Amino acid sequence: VQLQASGGGLVQAGGSLRLSCAASASIFSISTIGWYRQAQVKQRELVATVAGSGITKYGDSVKGRFTISRDKAKNTVYLQMNSLKPEDTAVYYCNAEVPLLRTLTYWGQGTQVTVSS
Repeated sequence: VQLQASGGGLVQAGGSLRLSCAASASIFSISTIGWYRQAQVKQRELVATVAGSGITKYGDSVKGRFTISRDKAKNTVYLQMNSLKPEDTAVYYCNAEVPLLRTLTYWGQGTQVTVSS
């Protein structure tokens, strides 16, 4: 299983970025895929996830600003981040939860998002 994350960068407050997470085709349709983030000296926290059914879940701090979506044709999940704030600065990690006999968890490499004030 591979998760390839991309799209991080530096943006001014109020700006937008889009993160992409390309997953292995073998698990994409059955997995819940999403993003978590970890800022310095903070615990990793949920940003957003989307299940194979299309059901989405968002962390409270990003509701109304971020939108997660999945493209089945490209086996890719996107995180559109709008109205970015300096407190959104973190390393963002793509995550996949694969429901087999037991749930397997996979992590992609992190991508840095920096929002300047």
